[in-house]
Amino acid sequence: MSLEKLILQCKKQDIRAQEKLYRMYSGKLFGLCLKYSNNYQQAEDNLQDGFMTIFNKIDQYGDKGSFEGWMKRIVINTTLQKHRKEKYFEIINENILEDPVVEIDDEEITTDFLLESIHKLPERYRQIFNLYALDGFSHKEIADMLNISVGSSKSNLARARNILKEKIENHLNDNKVQSL
Repeated sequence: MSLEKLILQCKKQDIRAQEKLYRMYSGKLFGLCLKYSNNYQQAEDNLQDGFMTIFNKIDQYGDKGSFEGWMKRIVINTTLQKHRKEKYFEIINENILEDPVVEIDDEEITTDFLLESIHKLPERYRQIFNLYALDGFSHKEIADMLNISVGSSKSNLARARNILKEKIENHLNDNKVQSL
């Protein structure tokens, strides 16, 4: 069955089509949920909530643009919606102009180390870092999604980057000491 037919069947509330769509995309969307959730259980809950929203709003998909992109946006918004009411985003310094730069040798820093470091960021920094650096949202889009100012988005991103820079530098220094 083509994706277009599958979407059409889902619009008709066909449970088998919904199950097939879930199976096709749940793995990819779960990875997205993990990026924006505090733990595995919360990510599972967010995935389920996201798919419920997808199935409830599938009539709004107008065959314009990527269906997968449409679903990703819904899952991200559904996940972040739980945090919108919390006022835990803070402005560190709106005048931050430079992004931290760290020279990384691929052999010294693994992808696992980077992903673990990102996941260990405080939640407010991790969410904005993921939205901006990994998922390509603009600061304006992030501000709208999280109900914060553009300046808060920028300052939280800068703080996340500084924390990651520090973790990477510490890791590199630890490796140099161990090799001596």
